[in-house]
Amino acid sequence: MSEPSIFTRILKGEIPSEIIAETDNAFAIRDIAPKAPVHLLVIPKTEEYRNVVELAADDPDLLAELVGLANSVAAEHSDGDFRLVFNTGPGAGQTVFHVHAHVLAGELDESSLGG
Repeated sequence: MSEPSIFTRILKGEIPSEIIAETDNAFAIRDIAPKAPVHLLVIPKTEEYRNVVELAADDPDLLAELVGLANSVAAEHSDGDFRLVFNTGPGAGQTVFHVHAHVLAGELDESSLGG
């Protein structure tokens, strides 16, 4: 059995992080290495999906919930305009293989949008 992802460990309180928003199935935190003035992560509570392609194929309702939560946190933490990024695969910069969305607002540091 694989180790729990960093996001699961945050959700369980094993790694400190402030959960800034939460639904029954997802939560949002601040990125520890922000690439924009607002850089938040929206994460499903399940580790079942490694990337957004798997999530969209198997649970489109959960994907819609992630997008809705992203919209809510963007409205609360910025002017409501935001970029939503899902990195899929190591070649695209994905380093944590527990699907998550990056919510970015303000001027971006596009040199490195991994995660």
